[in-house]
Amino acid sequence: MDFSGKYQLQSQENFEPFMKAMGMPEDLIQKGKDIKGVSEVVQNGKHFKLCNTTGTKVIKNEFTLGEECEIETMMGEKVKAVVNLEGENKLVTAFKNIKFVAELNGDTLNTTMTVGDIVFKRISKRI
Repeated sequence: MDFSGKYQLQSQENFEPFMKAMGMPEDLIQKGKDIKGVSEVVQNGKHFKLCNTTGTKVIKNEFTLGEECEIETMMGEKVKAVVNLEGENKLVTAFKNIKFVAELNGDTLNTTMTVGDIVFKRISKRI
């Protein structure tokens, strides 16, 4: 399945508790909670380029499935991770204490990030 495309955030659950658990300052949480960010994915075989734009913040990451890479987190920290494909439509990785899953179903990209018992869910639609 080809993940390539632009996706606009439609809804999210547990944004504030997740960001608090990540150590994000309260003022930034309040600024970011209602922004409908856009994610752009360019897939070329096993190689991916991701660009997430939330307001004025832009995070770009690049990885090849199954190979160690450096990923910039929402907090601006760079971490080492390996992204794997589960089935045909699910990207999975873990870094620090976070599990990240992005699942593509048709034109809907469902993303979950889990830290401890907090599950942050985002639903984005292809635009």
